[in-house]
Amino acid sequence: MQNKGLVICVAVLLTLASIFYLSFSVATSYYDSQAAKIKDPIERQDYLDSVKYLGIYSYQKCLETQIGLGLDLKGGMNVVLEISVPDVVETLADHKQDAAFQKAMDEAKQEEMSSQKDFITLFVDAYHKIAPGHKLAEVFATQQLKGKVSTQSSDAEVEKALRDEVASAIDNSYNVVTNRIDQYGVVQPNIQKLEGQEGRLMVEMPGIREPERMRKLLQGSANLEFWETYNSQEITPYLAQLDQRLANGETKTEASDSTKTEAAGAKAEPSAKNAKLTLTANKKNAAPGEDAQTAAMKKMHPLFSMLQTIPGDGLSVVGYASVRDTAAINKLIHGQLAKQILPSDLRLLWGAKPAEGLSKKNVYELYALKVTSADGRPRIEGDVITDAKDQFDQFGRPQVSMTMNSEGAREWAALTKANVGKAIAIVLDGVVYSAPRVTGEIDGGQSSISGNFTIEDTKDLANTLKSGRMPAPAKIVQEEVVGPTLGAQSIQQGLVSFAIAFVLLMLYMIVMYNVIPGMMANLALLANLFFTLGVLASFQSALTMPGIAGIVLTLGTAVDANVLIYERIKEELRLGKGMKQALHEGYSNAFSAIFDSNLTSLITGVILLVTGTGPIRGFA
Repeated sequence: MQNKGLVICVAVLLTLASIFYLSFSVATSYYDSQAAKIKDPIERQDYLDSVKYLGIYSYQKCLETQIGLGLDLKGGMNVVLEISVPDVVETLADHKQDAAFQKAMDEAKQEEMSSQKDFITLFVDAYHKIAPGHKLAEVFATQQLKGKVSTQSSDAEVEKALRDEVASAIDNSYNVVTNRIDQYGVVQPNIQKLEGQEGRLMVEMPGIREPERMRKLLQGSANLEFWETYNSQEITPYLAQLDQRLANGETKTEASDSTKTEAAGAKAEPSAKNAKLTLTANKKNAAPGEDAQTAAMKKMHPLFSMLQTIPGDGLSVVGYASVRDTAAINKLIHGQLAKQILPSDLRLLWGAKPAEGLSKKNVYELYALKVTSADGRPRIEGDVITDAKDQFDQFGRPQVSMTMNSEGAREWAALTKANVGKAIAIVLDGVVYSAPRVTGEIDGGQSSISGNFTIEDTKDLANTLKSGRMPAPAKIVQEEVVGPTLGAQSIQQGLVSFAIAFVLLMLYMIVMYNVIPGMMANLALLANLFFTLGVLASFQSALTMPGIAGIVLTLGTAVDANVLIYERIKEELRLGKGMKQALHEGYSNAFSAIFDSNLTSLITGVILLVTGTGPIRGFA
């Protein structure tokens, strides 16, 4: 046999590699069984964190290297994320308020629900119809598309630039989602762009036990902002006037330019907490479940009956409200009347977590942010953050520390210097995470986010910031949570079917070719299975139900090769040749057919792996 030494060397190396990678599955199983004996969850986690397999590999690394189980076997979460293409277009247009642009956007959004065309095509068609004679460059010659679109660009050039930017946004979203899932610690996730569905990503995450936490992680855009703030005494008079005019039955503004002047000079009305009211309402005017006093309070103080204001210096917090009242308050403070009464540079946002130190639960703080730029943007945004870590403050409370680049560090120093004694609000995805008082200029580009957080909260927050900002909001449009019960049932059924198929193949070989030749073929089958699992482990592939079917088919193909060889040997023996020569001729004559069979199977598998999705890839 030519190259016999090379074949033996390759076989030995492949065997050692397979043993090495398969050993991680054994090690993980052992560590899990040992951890299960520890009742205290903290001690159990400490044990797993201290694991060093072979003195090098951590428990997490063992999980990542072992043969993973797919979603259908292990259970977990399967979601389809949709990246908002209209939001990308809005950003590229620099959020212009041009009437034709806004109307074209609205029409395109409506038609997208029923049309087979993509959003860009629908928008361009709508804009041409609404604004004939006007060029797209009038809208998209912005800083966002600088170098790609100018005022002289044709509509075709602008459309191409829009498509390129949307494709880039989807690619960036794919990378951000991948980074977040990897840092979360999901073992062997499957993330794919769905062909033919613009802006959609399919994410399969085996072993997920906290779906709600993962939903927040996937959909968070990581839009970090640092805002200057108003003190509560500066805003309370405006809120008091809004409350009074709502009580008078006003729901829309009157043509008066003196509103804000009057509000600025007005004294703060007493809050609903301190007001002394004469209640005359009777029970027939009360809503179901309300008493007459509550109904009268709501009538006399529509806003302050739900929002408790802060007396004195409340820094950036202007009030508290129960979570069940926040939606109703939002309608009042963002309504048409509020837009005329409240300062135009004021933004009111809720806190991310319930307030601490209160006797009532689920009470949230309302913060007053100050818009200081002409374009309505914050002074500093999250693109200056270069690193984020979950740590503990000096009191042992979880917090997230952030490091800024040189530009962000300079702006942060200027911002803190200008706001000594005031609060700076740290906002992520439209909610306030913290608003610390500035005691002095902060240089070096270091800052932190603290609050009523758990360790998991700060880990996820640091993960979100570090993995980067989503170029456009993402929402879950389809979701499936596979429970562990279904996974266990699938595993049992898969193993039973695999065992039956394997035993039948071995019996077939023994019955057809007697015990010794049959067992030799069966040993070859076992070697085939061993090397297959070893290669799967080395590539860190996930085993799925279709994958088990593929392995069974592979074993069937291997049996077919044995049948070809044995039948050729029998033919040579019938021709009167000796056993040694018959063996040699049998293997030689069968080689071409076996090679062709395996080559075509390999080509088919590669094609399915490259072009297929989901179960098809598992089978490949």
